[in-house]
Amino acid sequence: MTGKELKKALRNGNRVYGTCVVSTAPQWPAMIAGTGLDFVFIDTEHIPIDRTELSWMCQNFAARGLPPVVRIPKPDPYLACMVLDGGAQGVVAPYMERVDQVHDLRGATKLRPLKGDRLDRVLRGKEILGEPLDSYIGNFNSNNLCLVNIESVDAIEALDDLLAVPDLDGLLVGPHDLSISLDIPEDYRNPRFTEAMKTIIEKGRSAGVGVGFHYSFGIQEVIDWARMGANFIIYSTDFFLVRDALLRDVSLLRETFGDARKLEGEDDSPTAI
Repeated sequence: MTGKELKKALRNGNRVYGTCVVSTAPQWPAMIAGTGLDFVFIDTEHIPIDRTELSWMCQNFAARGLPPVVRIPKPDPYLACMVLDGGAQGVVAPYMERVDQVHDLRGATKLRPLKGDRLDRVLRGKEILGEPLDSYIGNFNSNNLCLVNIESVDAIEALDDLLAVPDLDGLLVGPHDLSISLDIPEDYRNPRFTEAMKTIIEKGRSAGVGVGFHYSFGIQEVIDWARMGANFIIYSTDFFLVRDALLRDVSLLRETFGDARKLEGEDDSPTAI
């Protein structure tokens, strides 16, 4: 899949599946490419990945047909351009609540390499690009996705205005931050949380953009939200998936052979009597 194909799938309402990748191990892209995923999500907001590592990851995953979607640390068009220059095919900006933030992200992802005052005029609708520049910019950015994190009550209240910005490809719900904003921390089964998810999904899909989430704490919530209409599904991270598999299998081995687990810091040297 390419970024252009991912964009089309999101807008058509097709479900697409990805996971968050933390590891920079060189064997990882080939392994993940064989799992049936459609794209990968790389988070530079919370994960310490430097620019060189990020570019290597993006180039490698893209070459294997997994469009890399990168979350930048803050809503900043310059950071968005930087990760696109490194090989990202989608950019997510966190905690978006204002129309001007979405316009800035649109400029970085859809109108590169236009910059400066002329870019501002185009974004404000005060200038329409003519040919051949308009076609050039469209082709230049054809694989780029513009995605915004919806993570607060304020964002939900502003959602109609945010969705009115042209060229938006998808909404990505941040369940943890949204639960905090709703004053129900990590209570993802709360009716208030369910209603918020329903509102975001319905509004986004009605506007013709993809809607999804990144969630690592249970498969049932993922199934429930997908049944509500979410189609941009980022399930867990390689970190949690490896940890959970090890916990499960090592616990089974210990239980099978009656080997008690040694607690961290426990001294198994003989005790003096």
